[in-house]
Amino acid sequence: MADRFRAMVIDDRDGKPVAGFRELVLADLPDNDVLVEVHFSTLNYKDGLAITGKGRIARRMPMVGGVDLSGIVVESRHADWQAGDKVVVNGWGLSETEWGGYSRFQRLKAEWLTRLPAGFTLEEAMAIGTAGYTAALAVQALEDWGAIEEGGSEVLVTGAAGGVGSVAIALLAARGYTVTASTGRPETHDYLADLGASGFIDRNTLSEKGGALQKERWAGAIDSVGSTTLANVLAQTLRSGAVAACGLAGGADLPATVMPHILRGVALLGIDSVMAPHPRREKAWALLAESLDREKLARMTQHEPLSRLPELAAEIVAGKVRGRVVFDVAK
Repeated sequence: MADRFRAMVIDDRDGKPVAGFRELVLADLPDNDVLVEVHFSTLNYKDGLAITGKGRIARRMPMVGGVDLSGIVVESRHADWQAGDKVVVNGWGLSETEWGGYSRFQRLKAEWLTRLPAGFTLEEAMAIGTAGYTAALAVQALEDWGAIEEGGSEVLVTGAAGGVGSVAIALLAARGYTVTASTGRPETHDYLADLGASGFIDRNTLSEKGGALQKERWAGAIDSVGSTTLANVLAQTLRSGAVAACGLAGGADLPATVMPHILRGVALLGIDSVMAPHPRREKAWALLAESLDREKLARMTQHEPLSRLPELAAEIVAGKVRGRVVFDVAK
């Protein structure tokens, strides 16, 4: 085991969060029950905000960034976990209130750990990461609500070329749904069609202010944009349809009315991936294992050394990252 190792640490400098690589030792880590050697982490929009300082994600500092990690247990003071266990951690406040995955080693609370789901490698688990696991929670929510059906009306995915959108399209298409992708990058159309999108809509048509009730089109939708986009999606959803909201890349506000909800029975389903209970997590991972094409997952994923984190964090905030990024934490 290495005596010293590298981590991406966010510090407060003159009231602003500033991230940079720092050398740590095991004694620097939190006093939690399970020590994990981290093999892989990933990049989510929230990670981009945290590392660039464009969003105050870390609520206490110093903070090791990284919402996700996969790795192998090295030591454990908890009966549920033994050395050699392969684990995945998504959410639970990592990079916000708890030290996260951008570190070669991390000490974690036993209840945060999920056993590596059957059929996935540690690297594939991070290709999925919080973004893919959130997409699975959103698909699950729409199906549980009964809003969408195989071969039925269109299901819209906003922010389609991002991590959540990419996995959502692949899952929905694999489960027999007709998927329309909303994106502002025409160059990604071939990529999205390969994942299973059968139609496209320019994101600008959804980001402009529209009426409280608009022409009905979507049986259901997965939205990672928020703000005016989400308001328009709700206004265009079919009677008794549902929208799963899981992101705010376009803003945290919701300039909408109650009209779609009380006149058409449209449901707004909030997706909380951070603190989701284990049964819901396990169901989402089971859905991924059942429906996510591994070849499509590979095509939507780029593999990078952790040393490229600052550069790629800026790119994801600028909307320039397509699909998923997996970091080899040792590099």
